[in-house]
Amino acid sequence: MVSAGIILLAAYSFIVGTMYWKQDSMIYFPEREIIDTPQSVNLPYENVIFKTKDGFTISGWYIPAKDEKGTVVFCHGNAGNVSHFLEHIKVLNGLRLSVLAFDYRGYGKSDGAPSEEGIYLDAEAAWDYLVNEYGKTPQNIIVVGHSLGGAVATELAMRKKPAVLIVESSFTSLPDLAAKIYPWLPVRLMSKHQYASINKVSSIPCPKLFIHSPDDEIVPFEQGRALFEKASEPKEFLLIKGGHNDGFLISGKTYSDGLMKFLEKYSIIR
Repeated sequence: MVSAGIILLAAYSFIVGTMYWKQDSMIYFPEREIIDTPQSVNLPYENVIFKTKDGFTISGWYIPAKDEKGTVVFCHGNAGNVSHFLEHIKVLNGLRLSVLAFDYRGYGKSDGAPSEEGIYLDAEAAWDYLVNEYGKTPQNIIVVGHSLGGAVATELAMRKKPAVLIVESSFTSLPDLAAKIYPWLPVRLMSKHQYASINKVSSIPCPKLFIHSPDDEIVPFEQGRALFEKASEPKEFLLIKGGHNDGFLISGKTYSDGLMKFLEKYSIIR
């Protein structure tokens, strides 16, 4: 007769194996349908497409600012696509920042399927497009990332030399976040994706702003604080309120004024 322990072990092993092989679908939540454009929030824009080093076509928008003071490479969060982040883009554009917002491979109209290194290459291609096609200089490029995009933005700031890096509502690493969600699984051994910003922020020389809310229901506040603590100077921390996806809206002027003061301090906006 098979013991209960063996049955439990077999069941646990099955769950671990299933989650290992299906982790991509548990990490990435892309949507193909573009539900809106910047026009819906009264922003002029240009459709853009560009190629990555490994041959994928990436789709996005360029939203110019009146009396431009700088340009943002915007790395969006995990779920949906760029059209789900229009309010974020509007706030940035309202600070007289032009914005290049793009979809990672497998999201929206971009080719392929998402992977960690692939998404890093997508962000690099967005940077190169700004420099080569729009003539932007690194001294005026601001890299901004929300949630998963915070990890993408951090890697981009490692590979390039932006004026500043802004990381909002992001995690220390994907295994750290998964360990909070699945404490009963050996996620650190299972994870094929790292997105380990905690190992990178100390070596990024540009000014860095970390934004997080204690009310964040998806990424623990302490992980946002840990990124800030590990980061090299110069750095700032902006405390906001509200949930993971609406904190910037709920916080209102606290959020927008905090961004403005940070950019003014480091002479991005005068």
